[in-house]
Amino acid sequence: DSFPYQLVAQLKAANLNVVSEPKIIARTGWTTSELQTAIRTENLTAKFDVVTLLIGVNNQYRGDSPTQYKKEFIELLNTAIAFAKGDKKKVFVVSIPDWGVTPFAKQSGRNARVIAEEIDAFNAINRAETMAMGISYTDITPGSRNAATDATLIAADGLHPSKKMYLDWAKNVAPAVVSAVK
Repeated sequence: DSFPYQLVAQLKAANLNVVSEPKIIARTGWTTSELQTAIRTENLTAKFDVVTLLIGVNNQYRGDSPTQYKKEFIELLNTAIAFAKGDKKKVFVVSIPDWGVTPFAKQSGRNARVIAEEIDAFNAINRAETMAMGISYTDITPGSRNAATDATLIAADGLHPSKKMYLDWAKNVAPAVVSAVK
């Protein structure tokens, strides 16, 4: 039901020969530094035909500095390129969704406008760095904000994306993957 599995389903529907089990390194709740640590700990040497990178919402949530995020995001982008056998055309960056529209955000007492501004600032960083490296960038943030008026886009926990939202993301990313891999 998660984004990687939804993307695999979209790629299979486009008749691409892809694995049925994507290799997922990141876990819900991680920041860029936690993802970096996990990559080092796992000591991955495998190479992949497609690599997606969506990271930063928890950097924003925890109040990390944009400067630190930029540094670590660039490092992760370079790691993603290495995992994609050095082929930038096989790396796909996805923008950070806006959790400020969720029931969890409302209950937390945090200001939705401030969250949106901070998410936009982090996305400005990841977009600029991605584009500067000539890598595919898909902006799913506007779609994530539709959850403000469509509860079906949020999972039962009131915070995370639902299967429906993940499918929206996959449908947005899949065309770029299909054109790069075919």
